[in-house]
This record gives sequence, structure tokens and C-alpha cells, in this order.
Amino acid sequence: MKIIHTINELSSEISLRRNKGDKIGFVPTMGALHDGHLSLIECARDHSSCIVVSIFVNPTQFAPNEDFGSYPRMQESDAAKLKLAGVDILFLPTEDDLYPDGKDCNIKMGDAAKGLEATFRPTHFDGVVNVVSRLFNAVKPDIAIFGEKDFQQLQVIKEMTAFLQMPITIIGAPIYRDNHGLALSSRNAYLSDSEIEIARSLNKILRQVCQTRNLKAAKDELLSIGFDKIDYIEMRWNRILAAAWLGKTRLIDNITIK
Repeated sequence: MKIIHTINELSSEISLRRNKGDKIGFVPTMGALHDGHLSLIECARDHSSCIVVSIFVNPTQFAPNEDFGSYPRMQESDAAKLKLAGVDILFLPTEDDLYPDGKDCNIKMGDAAKGLEATFRPTHFDGVVNVVSRLFNAVKPDIAIFGEKDFQQLQVIKEMTAFLQMPITIIGAPIYRDNHGLALSSRNAYLSDSEIEIARSLNKILRQVCQTRNLKAAKDELLSIGFDKIDYIEMRWNRILAAAWLGKTRLIDNITIK
């Protein structure tokens, strides 16, 4: 696995790979890698011959009161996992290299970003399209993989890619869950053992909503079993999407309506 820190070096390496006939697959991450991230890499392997993974904790998608400073950073162990997973290129950009002219961006979120996450994190998706557009310009992949756990984000990125007419195929990878149905997330590391047991009920209750369509009952049940606050449970894109707080940890999940 080749580790690259600058856009210029990355561009040279991507050119070499393309000259060899490689199809470039890209998995952008913020690190603190778990089996869910590794499942994205497996998905990329099905669609490409050279896999690029980036690790960059992006400051523009965190609000001032959010966990940018405390977000888990474990670059050495992440790199070891990626090497074992057979990743070809690990891209570790610096903030100065990715944002050489400052963090402002004239690319703004579109209709897919309205409501849901944007209601509670109003600057989040502007930050996402800011960094993803810059990463796409740096990597120039043929395909890019995003997890369906952040389902609204997946729609926002598809919309942005189409709007900018980028020749990149965006692929959504299925949510990776533990044996109890909890969607894996880097923020799960914040949960205590007792909170994890409560968190595992979220997907179960979403499955019930698929049958009942009773969103209020689902909110009431989540609160009764120990969740502290429900930001939303809503139906959109043929999905039930939810965001809920457990202590200081915000969990999101979604499930297909059948």
C-alpha cells in the first residue's frame, strides 16, 4: 500500500495507474475505521482494480458545538487495517493541501439536503459537498463508494456529482451491522456498555415502523427504553430514517420500507 500526503503526488500516482489500465475506486473516510468501512472497500473491489482510501477529519462539516476536536483519530491502526484489506493507495491530505485558499466553497447543498439532518445540523452538508468535491478533484476516481447508513448524505453526493457533471459513478453500500442489528459507526466508541444495549434497539424499532407506519409510537418507545432525545423519525426515499441521542452520542440509522 502506498501512503500519499499531497495532491500533486497523488495525481502522479493516479496517472501511472491509469496508464496501466486500472479503474480507480475511491472510499473517502474520516478514519477510526471499523468493519463497516472495510465493507465499503470490499464493495469498491467489486467495481475497480485500484482502490484509494482517504482519511481526513473534515473541519467544515462540524458545527462549533460538535465533536471535531474529540473525534477519534487513530491513523497508525487505520493504516494497518487498510494494508491488510489490500488497499492500493492511502491518501492522507493535510488541511492546507485540501483547502489552500481557505475553507469557503461556492458549491452548496441542493434539494436532497433539505430537512432531516440539515434541520439539526444546518451547515453539515455544505461542509460535506465542500470536502467531497475537493477529494473528487484530487483523486479523479471512476467510482466512489458511500455507506447507506448516511443515506441522506448519499443522495446529496449523488446530486452534487450530477450537478457538477463529474464522470464518477456513486455507489451506495449496504449498512454493516453487528450481530444485534446496530449500525456500525466510529461514534459508537463513545457509548458505554449499557448504552450499547439500548442503541441496539434502534434498528428493531425502525423495523416495526415499516409495518405500522406509526412514527409517533416509535419516538415514544425510543424515549421509554432510554434514548434521551429524538431528532427525527421520517419517511423519505422509500426509507424510514432516524436520528436519536443516547447520552452525548448521536446515532443515525435507516431501513428500507418493504
